[in-house]
Amino acid sequence: MASINLLIQSKISPAVIYIRLRDGKNIDLKAKTNYNIDPGNWDASTQRPVKRLLKDIDYANLDTNLSALKNNLLKEYNKSKGLKNIDTTWLKDFINPPQKEEKYPNRLVDYIDAYIEFKREDVTKATIAKCNVIKELLKRYEQHRKSDLLINEINNDFKLKFERYCINEGYAKNTTAKNIKYIKTFCKHAKGQSIETHPQLDTIKIKYYKTSHIYLTEAEIKRIEKLRDGDLTDGLENAKDWLLISCYCGQRVSDFMRFNKSMIRYEENKNGDLKPLLEFTQVKTDKIMTIPLHKNIIKILKKYDGDFPRKISDQRYNDHIKKVCEKAKINELTLGTKFTQQYK
Repeated sequence: MASINLLIQSKISPAVIYIRLRDGKNIDLKAKTNYNIDPGNWDASTQRPVKRLLKDIDYANLDTNLSALKNNLLKEYNKSKGLKNIDTTWLKDFINPPQKEEKYPNRLVDYIDAYIEFKREDVTKATIAKCNVIKELLKRYEQHRKSDLLINEINNDFKLKFERYCINEGYAKNTTAKNIKYIKTFCKHAKGQSIETHPQLDTIKIKYYKTSHIYLTEAEIKRIEKLRDGDLTDGLENAKDWLLISCYCGQRVSDFMRFNKSMIRYEENKNGDLKPLLEFTQVKTDKIMTIPLHKNIIKILKKYDGDFPRKISDQRYNDHIKKVCEKAKINELTLGTKFTQQYK
């Protein structure tokens, strides 16, 4: 039957407390514990601190910890006996279990998944979605270059080649700049996990280009409002109403295309009148927004029995509102980037 003993081997304070495991003639192992004591305060016969000190909280805790160590070692020995090689290394690993070194991937596409897991509680759903979009873009870039893209390859040469690839695929320059900024963020995070990065990583410069802000004037909005139902197909009429709603609420398409009547609530103003408010959570910022419902939006909702127009995809919405603007004789040319369905 196995026996477990505690002992000290030094007369100099502090003396390390050892643990010894014996079982018959074949097992006789000894290793240091993580505890020590003044030799004068150790009772070799009871294998614990001297009794008079057990009223002291520190010595009482030491006594409890040593008893638990003995009991747990006996349980582990009985469980491992016949299944594992019981030697000094086994005993030392029981006392101080080796830390499993977490391996992180060197391939950038794979590391993005690890980055998302790290940041899941700290960033918005929109940011996670953006990370996944960039991951898919990088997969296509890997297919183009016919090899995996490693984290330590992100340097100025990569930047130039990636920019060239994105231009050929129809991406706007500022979109590519934002994507490279994300890629730098992924790599800097990986560096913090002891993954090798390129010495040029911090020298990669992000350049944004000045863009023209496109907007509808008040006169143009009035021309759109004056379009009659007979001038438009059902689909264009639906898109026209969404366009007008966007003008009067000032929100992104990712937000206003989710609007429904359950988001409308009423509050009493200082005059005692009930005023409709629209409450929703912005996709990009994850912030709860409350905005007054514009009278022109209320007018549109009446067409749909108090609800918002039928939801449509972003791509179809963009196609439809161009045709709506053409019908309203809004034909000013604007420089832009044409996106395919695959690379929008």
